[in-house]
Amino acid sequence: MITFMLNQEVKQEHQISPNMTVLQYLRSHIYKTGTKEGCASGDCGACTAVLAEVKHGQLQYRSINTCITFVSSLHGKQLITVEDLRQGDLLHPVQQAMIENHGSQCGYCTPGFIMSMFALVKNKPSANKQEIIESLAGNLCRCTGYRSILDSALSLRSNQPLVDHFSVNEKRTILQLKRLNQESASLTYGELKAYLPRTIKELAKVYSVNPSAKLVAGGTDLALEVTQQHKEIETLICLHLVEDMKVCFEKEGMLHIGANTNITDAAQALVWLFPDFNELLHRFASSQIRNLGTLGGNIANASPIGDIAPPFIALNAKLKLRCGNKTRTLPLEDFFVRYKITALQKSEFIEQIQIPKLRKQDFFRAYKLSKRLDDDISAVCGAFNIEVNDSKVVSARVAFGGMAEIPKRAIQCERALIGNIWSQETIDSAMASLSKDFRPMSDFRASKEYRSITAANMLQRLFIEYNYLSSQIETRVTTYV
Repeated sequence: MITFMLNQEVKQEHQISPNMTVLQYLRSHIYKTGTKEGCASGDCGACTAVLAEVKHGQLQYRSINTCITFVSSLHGKQLITVEDLRQGDLLHPVQQAMIENHGSQCGYCTPGFIMSMFALVKNKPSANKQEIIESLAGNLCRCTGYRSILDSALSLRSNQPLVDHFSVNEKRTILQLKRLNQESASLTYGELKAYLPRTIKELAKVYSVNPSAKLVAGGTDLALEVTQQHKEIETLICLHLVEDMKVCFEKEGMLHIGANTNITDAAQALVWLFPDFNELLHRFASSQIRNLGTLGGNIANASPIGDIAPPFIALNAKLKLRCGNKTRTLPLEDFFVRYKITALQKSEFIEQIQIPKLRKQDFFRAYKLSKRLDDDISAVCGAFNIEVNDSKVVSARVAFGGMAEIPKRAIQCERALIGNIWSQETIDSAMASLSKDFRPMSDFRASKEYRSITAANMLQRLFIEYNYLSSQIETRVTTYV
């Protein structure tokens, strides 16, 4: 049984499939059809709804793609859909703003945009234009050209919290969610099962007993096996209640981040210690995906085009792996064996990512190349961590995604840099050495030639940014205009 709040109503579900998505639950199980299905892959945002949960004694509102979120994720949370925004006979201020600014034409994408705006104004009513654009980047519209939608969001800006029926009921909702969160949860539907452990110890025990189970944290990739490939996952172990795997702290020169930490929550610590992560993380998928997807999930998925692994490899990150009561530490670069195959053993999982803090002399950069600026998968992701002393390269760690079947260090490139004068000649040599490190493939994102050229150009960009820190030389595209 799972228990959650649907708007202000407490719902208990006993007999539903663990493979059911929140979108399927809404549209086919309880017949709330305001939430739309567009892509079934978390790309278009038409299915956006909001999950509220208690964080630090307050409600935190997060937009999600319901089309790739399993129903088990609802336990202990409040699910809010576009139908729930109505205040008696009145529209919610977000809905009214869309009408007044002509933000809807065919209307199919409108519920998703409204829910993304709702989450933003509840969390940050004074959001600036760039923050608004980022919050809406995961929602696509083929009618308006976005100007009227952006105007709608801008009209809602305020220095005061948005007062609505959710804020009126906030104290009661917090008390209710705290109570629901204490209840045990699981789902069984025929031969299909979902376990919801609450601690690392419980997780390790359940996984040891069910070694063939699939671990699901955000599920932003795993859910595609159900929605796109129409597979049936017999046993799921759902991680969203495992709070002790959401830690984030510094110790002995290392940043320790729990593998169950979502990208949104991890971003603050990562950007604080590694400022060049900022652009990469802001361009990582969409707000809806970042709110669900976790660091551990992105790494364990072992995609060659994942955006987390290359910079972490360049930073010499390590993984704390657990199987039962036993743990071991493994350099991230050794975690990836071959395409979609990792060093994880039976019933072993990633518990924590450990990242050395930058020294004063380290120069770290991470670059993402994709067809779209927002909400797109990388064609190439490059990360560089170098030290230059007395005009000579003392150390260098270079890693790429999208250039091989796994995220991988560029060893030959590093050798061309280390011990040599920091000069254009050395950079040219390192660029040429990339051909010894990689034999990229062509696919619908980029040709092998394009990948080879652009990866090399990232080294040139690194050289320019190091040498001209205080200049106005543009090396990055960060906006559409």
